[in-house]
Amino acid sequence: MRVLITGGAGFIGSHLAEKCLQEGHSVILLDNLSTGSLDNILPLQNRYQDRVAFVRGNVESRACLEPLVAEAEAIYHLASVVGVKRVLREPLATIVEGFRGTDSVLTLAAQLNKPVLVASTSEVYGRALDYLDATGTQRLSEHSPLLLGSPARHRWIYAITKLAKESLALAYYKQVGAPFVIVRFFNTVGPRQSAAYGMVIPNLIQAALHHKPLPVYGTGQQKRSFLHVKDAVEALYRLLIAPPRPPWGEIFNLGNPQEISILELAQRIKALTGSPSPIQLIPYESYYGPGFEDMQRRTPDISKISSWLDWQPKRTLDDILQDMIAYALEKSSSS
Repeated sequence: MRVLITGGAGFIGSHLAEKCLQEGHSVILLDNLSTGSLDNILPLQNRYQDRVAFVRGNVESRACLEPLVAEAEAIYHLASVVGVKRVLREPLATIVEGFRGTDSVLTLAAQLNKPVLVASTSEVYGRALDYLDATGTQRLSEHSPLLLGSPARHRWIYAITKLAKESLALAYYKQVGAPFVIVRFFNTVGPRQSAAYGMVIPNLIQAALHHKPLPVYGTGQQKRSFLHVKDAVEALYRLLIAPPRPPWGEIFNLGNPQEISILELAQRIKALTGSPSPIQLIPYESYYGPGFEDMQRRTPDISKISSWLDWQPKRTLDDILQDMIAYALEKSSSS
């Protein structure tokens, strides 16, 4: 099968490309390299050669996109602005590039009846779980109500844009039967993830290895859950390419329901690296600016995707951290 991956030189995109190539498919990787890197895909190009095609371009460009969609037999639309810090800094790119790119991909794919997996985010739930906790709800399901803040606070622009993408995909499915499926990613981490855009684990590991204070924002009591990228791409591959028939028009959470507070996460990284670095609590405002809003919990109910695929995360948090520490050390020694 010929697989098109937008954002293919990015963190998740490059791991997904590797999985597809290992399974015998060929890949077309479209990326403008705004956050992706050729370093992520160079080993794939060297190993698989004629089964890897890289195109540097933007998903908003119909002229660039149309021949790639026409050639593809399955499409993963992963291209997106990455990281809360960048979203706050570049709200126009988040909205305009994000929605126009998705519109281009889905319009062309619907016209040609090409199957598409659309990447969304757990950010769309906003602060829902903070309020649902009071009713005894412990995890976010695909049917949970959404609770976002005001669009005047740029913190929520990313979530609003992703919701618009979901709505467009569902409208195409409902109105013309386009074969689209949506995945809401919860924190997906692993080797190749950059620390450049505020990603919590890479930043904490870099600080620990360089004996700098480990930055923890707010009180550190906010909880998150983390999914290894290898577990994530296994589910992505099976949802769109492997049998049974993909569940068109459905939304799936993709994450790991095991929680940890950010303060505990920093302490775990200190222990695993043997770092003497202190943990430094930093007010949100000093890093993100005034009025920043965060959620205290964002934990997925993954029963839907588990039932459909007979899938569960295989790797523990310590597995994730050890892989990422080893990657950081290897990258540091080779630079």
